[in-house]
Amino acid sequence: MSQTPLDVARSVMVAQQIRTCEVLDERLLERLRTVPREDFVPEDKRAAAFADAAVPIGRGQIMFPPMLDARLVNALALKSEDRVLEVGTGTGYLTAVMSGLARTIYTVEIVPEFKLRAAARLAAQGCANVLFDVGDAARGWPRHAPYDAILVSGALPLGPDPSFRESLAMGGRMVVIVGLSPAMEARLIVREDADHYSERSLFETEVPVLTNAPQRDRFYF
Repeated sequence: MSQTPLDVARSVMVAQQIRTCEVLDERLLERLRTVPREDFVPEDKRAAAFADAAVPIGRGQIMFPPMLDARLVNALALKSEDRVLEVGTGTGYLTAVMSGLARTIYTVEIVPEFKLRAAARLAAQGCANVLFDVGDAARGWPRHAPYDAILVSGALPLGPDPSFRESLAMGGRMVVIVGLSPAMEARLIVREDADHYSERSLFETEVPVLTNAPQRDRFYF
């Protein structure tokens, strides 16, 4: 079957942006090549679908650049039997990518219209293993716990609330962006056993703070 120009554009995106940052999981790369990123970008931003840049989606939120999307999901090391919590559905693009890598995706979005648009997009893609919730998950979402993996698609300035860690299954992984601009970093947290977690820094980045994420009190003079 011959490739369309959009198929070629996605393949170029993977080859030139994503492989260069050492994302080598072939299952993930195939999802990035085949999920139509262009269909998840706001209509007036479609020309920027494959650009190495964030795309504004409204409400002060963004669709992450392709490289950041890939690095975050890659760090989760998803397996076909995994149950995944995604905090911040956004456009639903990462939801669609992960739906082809794991058993079930539980995705939570605080903005109802974002959830409705994402649900329509994922239905059009035939993603039948995604369950949507609308709510504030800035301090965790234990409703469907335990989770094998958790991805928080917005910065948590103070790090994840203990509820997130406690919602991980044994051996579960969580990827979260911690800090405030200009000092943010992605971190991987792994639940080693009932009482112990390991944590390591992955890379520096900068994204909007998750809506309602806890922050330190600020004093003004």
